[in-house]
Amino acid sequence: MQWRPGGTSGDIEDRRDSSGGGGFGGIHLGIGGAIIVGLLSLIFHQNLFELFSGEPATAPVVRNQPDTARDERERPEVQFVSFVLDDVQKNWDRALPAQDGTRYRHAKLVLFRNAYPSACGMAQTAIGPFYCPGDEKVYLDLGFFNELKQRFGAPGEFAQAYVIAHEIGHHVQKLLGIESKVRSLRRRNPEEANPLSVRLELQADCFAGVWGNSTEQRNLINESDVNAALRAAAAVGDDRLQRTRQGYVNPESFTHGSSAQRVQWFRRGFNSGRISACNTFSTR
Repeated sequence: MQWRPGGTSGDIEDRRDSSGGGGFGGIHLGIGGAIIVGLLSLIFHQNLFELFSGEPATAPVVRNQPDTARDERERPEVQFVSFVLDDVQKNWDRALPAQDGTRYRHAKLVLFRNAYPSACGMAQTAIGPFYCPGDEKVYLDLGFFNELKQRFGAPGEFAQAYVIAHEIGHHVQKLLGIESKVRSLRRRNPEEANPLSVRLELQADCFAGVWGNSTEQRNLINESDVNAALRAAAAVGDDRLQRTRQGYVNPESFTHGSSAQRVQWFRRGFNSGRISACNTFSTR
C-alpha cells in the first residue's frame, strides 16, 4: 500500500499511557472480539455475549507511567493508522453527501493498551477493535495487528487498513440511521438478533470495500494489497473461526458472516464504489 508517514491524525485520541478498570456493557464486538468471547463461552458453558448487551459500565481513568520506548517503537504504526483513518474519513466526507445526501461527521479513534473505558463499557485488548455508537469512537489496541498477522494469517498493511475501514463502516451505519434501526429490531425480535448482526457486519465489510475502491482509483494499492484485505475478511469468517475453535460449524450462531460472505461483500463494495451496492438487508 502506497502511503506517506506524517504526523498523528487530529481524529486520534492517544490513551496508550492511560487505563481503566471495570466491566462490559453495550459494546459492539469488533472483528477479534467475537472470536475471544465465543471461545470463553465454550469453556465456561455460558453465553458470555450477554455481557455485551447491558448498560454501559463506568470506570476511573488512571494515568500510567509513560512507556516512551514502546511509544517510539509503535510510532510507524501510529502514523499508518493516522494515514488510513484520515483517508477513509476524507473519502466519506465526499462520498456520503454525494451518494446519499447525508453529511459525514468524523469519528474519533482511541489508541489504548490493555483496557480503557468507553461509552459502551470497557474496551479491552481481548475484545479486539470495535466501534462504539455511544461516543462515535473506534477503539484499537495496536497489538491486534500482530494477532491479525500471526493468529489469523492475514499479514500486510492493507489487511490492517481493512480493519479500520470496517469499523468506520459501522460509524457510517450510525450516521445513516441503520445502526439504530437494527438495534430496535433486535430488541423486538430477539430470535433475529444473530441474522441482523450478520447483515450489519457484512454491510460494514461492503463499506470498507467502497473506500478500497477509492484507493484503487488513486493507485494507492495493487492486486497483492487487495488479496491481503480479502485474506483478512476470510480469516475472520464465522465458519472458519468455529471450525478452528470447535471442529464444526453452526450457521445459526453466526454473528459476523461466513468467510465467503465477508469476501463477497467486501468485493461488492470494492468493485462498485457505491453505497447503494451495500444493502445487505434487501438480500436473502
